[in-house]
Amino acid sequence: MNALHTSVHHSAVFDHPEMGTHEDIVFVQDKATGLRAVIAVHDTTLGPALGGCRVWPYKHPYDALTDALRLSRGMTYKNALAGLDLGGGKAVIIADPRKDKSEALMEAFGRHVERLSGTYITAEDVGVSPDDMEAVARNTAHVRGTRATGLGDPSPYTALGVFEGIKASAKFVFGSSDLEGKTVSVQGLGHVGFDVASQLHAAGAKLIVSDIHAPAVLKAIETFGATAVDPAEAHMVDADIFVPCALGAGLNARTVPQIQAKIVAGAANNQLQTPADGEALKNRGILYAPDYAINAGGVISIALATPDSGDKLVREKTIAIGETLGVIYERAAREDVTPERVADTMAEERLAKARRA
Repeated sequence: MNALHTSVHHSAVFDHPEMGTHEDIVFVQDKATGLRAVIAVHDTTLGPALGGCRVWPYKHPYDALTDALRLSRGMTYKNALAGLDLGGGKAVIIADPRKDKSEALMEAFGRHVERLSGTYITAEDVGVSPDDMEAVARNTAHVRGTRATGLGDPSPYTALGVFEGIKASAKFVFGSSDLEGKTVSVQGLGHVGFDVASQLHAAGAKLIVSDIHAPAVLKAIETFGATAVDPAEAHMVDADIFVPCALGAGLNARTVPQIQAKIVAGAANNQLQTPADGEALKNRGILYAPDYAINAGGVISIALATPDSGDKLVREKTIAIGETLGVIYERAAREDVTPERVADTMAEERLAKARRA
């Protein structure tokens, strides 16, 4: 029975639909703190695998593995396309961030990151705070986004990249990057979404906002003169641009036919539920900014920041996200494919060139 049980699980990992070309998968356990985690290293062709650590109450370890595999592959592409000399990795800790997370648990995670000898570099992600990363950093130097390693909170840089990406998208669709008088629906007013809304307001856009957190919506109404809608309706309002900054998989078979905007460009990760949803957007004449291209400002700040360098280089690289998107859109139009297919191809071309070298 045990042998059979083991072989089923063994094959479940190697036959996993997201397994692809992953280099390393580490299952981590620390009985003393209750730590259970998966660290996935997808590709180290360009350098050590950088990717955040997520704390989430997965119902089943298989779900945690799926997330780690998917997210780590995404980081390989994000880092490659952003021009960083870094590979892609991700860690997921199976825990409720509100109830199960402790300083000791994060310190234990740091010890396991250290065991990988720099193959994987961790950073903040969903369910993880700057203080958690300081705890991780007590046991490993392979961590970014701490007080000792740079600029602190990456969200302002994510927001800056998204804003530059929205301008590049407007230029491609409307012929001008000027957002004066454009109606923009921002879904999700967390750190990044609110900052993006602020930049859009300063640029003269008319804002429609939504969030499940009522105080953030009220603040946006007061600060920007925004109109509020239910988050479930944010994608279907009459707007020029839809900016999803909440959870992933929001672009799907149900929502895509309801979108009225000409552009979808936002900070959320994994916005397309399936590749078919990207095709559906293209077929409807809606321009989609590939999420890992437009939201790379945060990882750029984490990757390039040093405590004494200031943020000049980080800002330059983040602002260049707009230029990268312009190249993606032109090529997608020329080749009659989706922008996300071009983004993938450009990342793959950089990886292939590095492998040849």
